Amino acid sequence: MTRSRAGDTNVCGVTAAIAVIDGKWKTILLWLLESAPRRPGELVRRLPGLTEKVLTQTLREMEADGLVHREVHDGRPLKTVYSLTDFGRELSQALAPLSDWGHRRLEKLAREAPSGEAPSEGMPSGEAQAGPLPVS
Repeated sequence: MTRSRAGDTNVCGVTAAIAVIDGKWKTILLWLLESAPRRPGELVRRLPGLTEKVLTQTLREMEADGLVHREVHDGRPLKTVYSLTDFGRELSQALAPLSDWGHRRLEKLAREAPSGEAPSEGMPSGEAQAGPLPVS
């Protein structure tokens, strides 16, 4: 799905939602930001494989979609903090049942997998480890 679909008003609601969360890092960033506001450096440290460039691009997209708030504090050096907006929290809560379903699917795959075969094979690093989106 392309980024341009995020603003398309002629699609179904599920497609519109997926267009906003599409990407390797967005759901994990939603999950991390729901627990507390975070600085970019902390996000990069907590997500091995995420570069500063990709983090910046992803957070800008999430900010443009109204999911995150970027706050810059004056001082030297400048301190930037990202947090979820109310709209971002609403999305995170809406994703909680989907996360639960995903965990049930992973458990089912683990039960059905031949011994010695990992159920998360083929998944990008870190995605199989992400916990459920907490519901506040």
